[in-house]
Amino acid sequence: MLQMTNTKSELYYASYAYYILAYPFLFKKKAMEITELNEIKVSYQNNTNKKAITSSNHAFEICKQSFVLSDANISLKEYFFILLLNRANNVIGFYKLSEGGISSTIADIRIAYSIALKCLASGMIICHNHPSNNAKPSQADIDLTKKFKSAGHILDISLLDSIILTEDSYYSFADEGLL
Repeated sequence: MLQMTNTKSELYYASYAYYILAYPFLFKKKAMEITELNEIKVSYQNNTNKKAITSSNHAFEICKQSFVLSDANISLKEYFFILLLNRANNVIGFYKLSEGGISSTIADIRIAYSIALKCLASGMIICHNHPSNNAKPSQADIDLTKKFKSAGHILDISLLDSIILTEDSYYSFADEGLL
C-alpha cells in the first residue's frame, strides 16, 4: 500500500531517500567528502597451531618468542608486548605495544585494549623486559599492572598475568599473588 506524505519535511526526506537509492554513485563521493575518516586496520593471520597457555613459564617462553619474531633485543632496550588469548587460553596472537629506551617504555592501556577488542580476545597477558637483567618489578610496573587489571575488569577481558622478562629469567605477577 502506498502512503502519501503530508508535510514539506516528509516530502523532502522521501525524495532525498529516493535519489540516494536510485543514484548511489552520485552520493558515495559526497559522503566520502563529508566524512573523510581514517580507517583503522588490524591484520590477523590464522595459525592452526594454536598454543594454550598452561603456566607462567609457558607464557614466558611465548613472550620470548614474540620478542624474537619482532626483532626486539631483550638486553638492549625496553619493549612492551601483549599476548591476546581466547576463552580456552589459546594464543590468538601478540602485539608490540611500545618500544622504549634503556630504562623505560610507555604502555598505553587504551591502545592495548582497543587491539584486544578488535581481535575479540577474552584474555590478555602483558609482558615487558628489563634490559638491566633484574626481573624485580618497580613501583611503576606494579601500578601499571593494577591499571591494566582494572580496565580489563570493566571490558570483561581478563588480565591473566603480567610478566617481566630478562635474558634468562622472568617475574610473574600471577605467581607472586599480585594480580
